[in-house]
Formats: sequence, C-alpha cells, structure tokens
Amino acid sequence: MVEGWWKDTGKPEDLLEANQLILSEIKPANRGTVDEGASIVGNVEIGKNSRIQKDTTVRGPAIIGENCKIGPSSYIGPYTSIGKNVTIIGGEIENSIIMDGATINCDKRIVDSLIGRDSKIISSVAKPSGSRFVIGDSTYIGI
Repeated sequence: MVEGWWKDTGKPEDLLEANQLILSEIKPANRGTVDEGASIVGNVEIGKNSRIQKDTTVRGPAIIGENCKIGPSSYIGPYTSIGKNVTIIGGEIENSIIMDGATINCDKRIVDSLIGRDSKIISSVAKPSGSRFVIGDSTYIGI
C-alpha cells in the first residue's frame, strides 16, 4: 500500500523526476570521510565507509551510498543519487542515478543519466559539453 505521493516511473525521465522529489527532502548526514580540499555544499548524505577525495565538490541535494570512492577532481551536482560500492574518478555528474557497483573514470560531463549496476564508463578524452546515458546492468562503455 502506498501512502503519500506516488509517481509513475515507467520512463527514464520519470525516474529522474522521482529522484529529484525524493532528494529534495533529504537531510545532511556524513558517515564517511571527506578529505581536506574536498567540499560538501547543501544537503548531502554520505554513506558509511565512503570517501570524498581532494579537489572534489559534492553539491546537494545528493546522496552517496556506502563504500564509495568519489574523486579526486570530481564534481557531483544536485539531484544525483549514487548507489553502494561506486567509484567515480574525475568528471562531472549532475541530475543522474548511478546504481550499485558502477565505475566512472572519465573527464566527461554526465547529465540526466541512468547508469545501471556494475556498469563502467572509462575515457581519457577531453570533456565535451555533456553526455546523456541510459545504461543497463553490467554494461561497459569506452568513450
């Protein structure tokens, strides 16, 4: 039984909208480690054993699951949900959902995206203005 508001999430855009609604209500909490030189701005929840490394900014509302490694030199923007055991090195992510076990190691700007479980996005090419992904579970993308 559903009490309170309900949102049909049949399309990727609907999932991102539901994510925004949920994140707009989170409270700040830090159960991880924030290195010197990293910045947490706004309502951000950081899970147990997660680490935000130097030269990284996390701007809320955002949530980072347990056992994540974010950075160095990364930007996590508003309305981003990151699952457990995720690694993000470099680049920018905003208004996206990154599911458990994903690895993102690129200097790209990823926006309005759904990244499935155990997926990988790897790149050594310079940043474009933005990329959009809807990626299924256990996917590997080299860009």
